[in-house]
Amino acid sequence: MEAYQNIDEYIAQFSGETKERLEKIRALVHEMAPEATEKISYGIPTFYLNGNLVHFAGYKTHIGFYPGAKGVATFLADVEGKYKYSKGTIQFPLKEDLPVELIGKIVKFRTEENRAK
Repeated sequence: MEAYQNIDEYIAQFSGETKERLEKIRALVHEMAPEATEKISYGIPTFYLNGNLVHFAGYKTHIGFYPGAKGVATFLADVEGKYKYSKGTIQFPLKEDLPVELIGKIVKFRTEENRAK
């Protein structure tokens, strides 16, 4: 695994649609949680606010979004049947539109959850 120093460096390895989507997620998290800080954790972009807020990553066929177990469970009705998911991960296929509204709702939920810590 490559050791990235920051999110800019991580995103710079991608091009086209993947890069655009990573930048869009990054901008959305900054908008929803302006006090959150950026870091690389587990080798991928991470936003931190009283603990890890969300992680995200680019892959060949999808964008991985990691809001944690409660972040997935809370929005299961919006995820199930539409996206691959597991306990703390949702995969957004590159061949489909990025669900900006859903990502925003999850980030808002996680931000409120972490602010309460």
